[in-house]
Amino acid sequence: MGIMNRRNAMLGWIVWEAGKRMAKKKAKAAIPGTVDDSMRPNRSAVASLVVVLLGALWVWYRLSDDEDFEPAS
Repeated sequence: MGIMNRRNAMLGWIVWEAGKRMAKKKAKAAIPGTVDDSMRPNRSAVASLVVVLLGALWVWYRLSDDEDFEPAS
C-alpha cells in the first residue's frame, strides 16, 4: 500500500477545501468593512483611507519639489 492512494487524496482534498474556506473567512473579517451590515464604513476603514490619501499627497508634493533635479548621467 503506497502513501498516495484514493483515501489519502480525498482526505487531502477535503482538508485543502476546508482550509481555503477558513482562510477566506478570516481574511474577510480582518479587513475594515462596514458597520452592522449598513453601507456606512467603520472608523478603521475611514482612517485607512485618510492615511492612504495623505501618503499619496505627500509623495506627490515631494516629487513636484524636485522638478529642477537632473539625474546624473
